[in-house]
Amino acid sequence: MSFLPISFEDMNEKGWDQLDFLYISGDAYVDHPSFGHAIITRVLESEGFKVGIIAQPNWKNNEDFKKLGRPKYGVLISSGVIDSMVNHYTASKKKRSTDLYSPGGKAGYRPDRAVIVYANKIKEIFKDTPVIIGGLEASLRRFAHYDYWEDKVRRSILVDSKADLLIYGMGEKPITEMARLLKKDVPIHSIKNLRGTAYLARYEELPAEIREAIDSNGNKKVAVLPSFEAVQENKKSIC
Repeated sequence: MSFLPISFEDMNEKGWDQLDFLYISGDAYVDHPSFGHAIITRVLESEGFKVGIIAQPNWKNNEDFKKLGRPKYGVLISSGVIDSMVNHYTASKKKRSTDLYSPGGKAGYRPDRAVIVYANKIKEIFKDTPVIIGGLEASLRRFAHYDYWEDKVRRSILVDSKADLLIYGMGEKPITEMARLLKKDVPIHSIKNLRGTAYLARYEELPAEIREAIDSNGNKKVAVLPSFEAVQENKKSIC
């Protein structure tokens, strides 16, 4: 089995002129099932999709993000197997000197809050291309959450990343279902019923049963979590 394309030359060897999905990872590219990027990309490949990977792009300019071109269906983003802030800082908030998931164990190949930085870059470069975030960093930050490094409550990562969809937990099934829908030309903003996903929506856009649950502060079928403003005012409200 050959490696996934990481350059236009690799794509040309396969006879591809465009990817279906581009995967951006905060880790070095290691094609082994202990790495989420390897599992997700190979699952998509097994479904017949053309997938390429950009590992640890230089976020200080746009060039690395462009090197495989605009994908047909979407860009998948993960900071890697560890939250980028945990990867960069010790519990005493001191900068780490090494990164075990980068070439040679050298630090500095990924930004702080990598998912947000990568997603914002892609939104800037490929404006109308769906952006789907996942992995540990996105999963744990999908709600309003306490941020240890800033010592404050931060909004859902969906707000700061401007991503179209967030896949949390084990992503093999939802990523496959989502990819099939995008292939059928279903708009990303219409994909709202996949288990294991989260998205931003206005109150009036929500299904009636969810609006009713919000109005009554939850019911047996729908749990309603406190808002960002409520958690910001009282951190214990999230418990």
